[in-house]
Amino acid sequence: MNRNPIIPFVLIMVLGIAVMFLMSFKGLGDMKDIAEEKENGGEKTEEVANATPEEMYQQKGCVGCHGGDYKGVTGPSLIGVGDKHSQEELVDILTNGTDGGMPPGLVAGKEAEMAEWLATLK
Repeated sequence: MNRNPIIPFVLIMVLGIAVMFLMSFKGLGDMKDIAEEKENGGEKTEEVANATPEEMYQQKGCVGCHGGDYKGVTGPSLIGVGDKHSQEELVDILTNGTDGGMPPGLVAGKEAEMAEWLATLK
């Protein structure tokens, strides 16, 4: 009984091609889900929409630069920032960021509320 030595390689190739097609169809399904999530704004938007400025400060990672006590770590202190900047300037900083490392758009849509809260920090 002589078996053909090519048959195992052909079976592995056929199995590999089948797995590749299955993964492609799975990717197409995931792509539709991701596109729908982007159209609906995603789940994170809902969390931010209901969050208070203090909660957004925690959720968006502001603590990493400005510290849990608002005194600054790698970023500037937020205590008394309302005395240094007007509320309009704070909204501009939150919207556009700064050259010093503040990224833009972290609290998209809630800039005015966040600026009002920042101005009260003493």
